[in-house]
Amino acid sequence: MSNIQKAIKERILVLDGAMGTMLQRYNFSEEDFRGERFKDFPHSLKGNNDLLSLTQPQAIKAVHAAYFEAGADIVETNTFSGTTIGMADYHLEDLVYELNYESARIAREVADEFTSKNPEKPRFVAGSIGPTNRTASMSPDVNDPGYRAVTFDDLRIAYKQQVEALIDGGSDLLLVETIFDTLNAKAALFAIEEVKDERNIDIPIMVSGTITDASGRTLSGQTVEAFLVSVSHIPLLSVGFNCALGADLLKPYLQTLSQNTSFNVSAHPNAGLPNAFGEYDETPQEMQAFIKEYLDDNLVNIIGGCCGTTPEHIKLIADIAKDYKPRVSTAVM
Repeated sequence: MSNIQKAIKERILVLDGAMGTMLQRYNFSEEDFRGERFKDFPHSLKGNNDLLSLTQPQAIKAVHAAYFEAGADIVETNTFSGTTIGMADYHLEDLVYELNYESARIAREVADEFTSKNPEKPRFVAGSIGPTNRTASMSPDVNDPGYRAVTFDDLRIAYKQQVEALIDGGSDLLLVETIFDTLNAKAALFAIEEVKDERNIDIPIMVSGTITDASGRTLSGQTVEAFLVSVSHIPLLSVGFNCALGADLLKPYLQTLSQNTSFNVSAHPNAGLPNAFGEYDETPQEMQAFIKEYLDDNLVNIIGGCCGTTPEHIKLIADIAKDYKPRVSTAVM
């Protein structure tokens, strides 16, 4: 049994908060994104947060450390867009392995520092696998509903490269997150299973979908129950939801999930809904009150934050999570 599977039986685990929100505080310029290595690169690189693992590694390290300091058990690697598909926007497809490897290595280094200071509270690294900016289930062209901008095989190959690098860099587990199209996620899960078979290893997997609005469905149209059935064919460390909604609006979907699965359940909601300027106003205290309802209702085994959340949010979440026992499933699945 891996350390994380032991830890999740003993306590509610705390996931980190938003990487992007923290990096925005640095207000990095185009030159900062480029660093010395890419100063003559012919395309704009501003906004490519994954690249900062190579050009501003100290900032990435500082963000991970701030979340561990706040009480997080698990930090996510800075690899949300780390596939050839995601990097095509920046003409950096050739860097995908290095980006993922370095991001995982940085997170591993910080995690090990914190674990060595307090061996009673081991810290873990989750290799973050985002959904890409393409969808395998729907056409991006309203005039051609049969068209697809990406195929299952395109996704599988891209994800496999990312997975190999995340594992090589030292990830303890893999997090397939912010799933808006379950077919994309199934390609990621297929790629993970391929790597596990080829290397004869086992690595825990978290799966986290996204309920996009009040319809209670993912962007590709699945209900909570349909999403759950679609990803339950392989053993998972946890299944859950993140992004799109704040903790208050996410709660009913989390309840449905929790009642229907024997897997551990995770949640990392946004700090409320964005305001007119795209910023998140929910305070750490407000979010803590909503998360307390999750804990009172025995809904989660892993809890953290997504867009707009900071170490201040995670500290207050960690402060109350320690007073609760982890969710015990009553589902017969």
